[in-house]
Amino acid sequence: MNSWHELPRAAFDLETTGRDPQTARIVTASIILVNGRGDTLQHHEWLANPEIPIPAEAAAIHGITTERARAEGGSPASVTAEVAEVLGGFFAAGIPVMAFNACYDFTVLARECERFGLTAPTPFPVIDPYILDKQVDRFRRGKRTLTAMAEHYGVGFENAHTSAADVAATLSVAAVMAAKYPELQCEAAQLHQYQIGWAAGQAASFQEYLRRRDPEAVIDGAWPLRQAPDLDPLAVPAPA
Repeated sequence: MNSWHELPRAAFDLETTGRDPQTARIVTASIILVNGRGDTLQHHEWLANPEIPIPAEAAAIHGITTERARAEGGSPASVTAEVAEVLGGFFAAGIPVMAFNACYDFTVLARECERFGLTAPTPFPVIDPYILDKQVDRFRRGKRTLTAMAEHYGVGFENAHTSAADVAATLSVAAVMAAKYPELQCEAAQLHQYQIGWAAGQAASFQEYLRRRDPEAVIDGAWPLRQAPDLDPLAVPAPA
């Protein structure tokens, strides 16, 4: 059976109002669907008015100001519903969705769906190059941002931190990684299950490192979705 990187697959990215996925609101969203050869089949773009001011720090990253979002952005409820519908359709068809640092984007989407009384899609199967890279090349030094990984894997990347550019780079980085590392060549559903364990282990290792200085440090190892704060247990198990 063909591996996920030889079959239709999608990529998803959000740009938002902040770093905390539990409180951030959607500003832009992009979803691309490609076939097994990497040819684009669908390309979806959204600009939303988050109905709160976009902090200058966030606007400096993705380029969308409060004024532009208010003038040009769609209803946040409508944008959230459309994003959820497109992703839900892919998941229902068994098409994997790639997202870099997936727990951020899918958590933002889940909280936005809750805010508007919508049903968030169950994120399965998901492929996260951030988790994959930390697993297959765990001792490499340096940053593991999407920009840094694109450079490491020889992928061209312009207009970083726009959702459209980020989804294209995510697809390309994932394809290069799959070709390079045979252990990543499998069915998407199987790789999804692997990543749940890998993400938990990576978080536990980082938590152990942080606790050398801060005994109370907690790193959430949930992937690809974090629970709302009032439901969230101390998510990272102690290292074995």
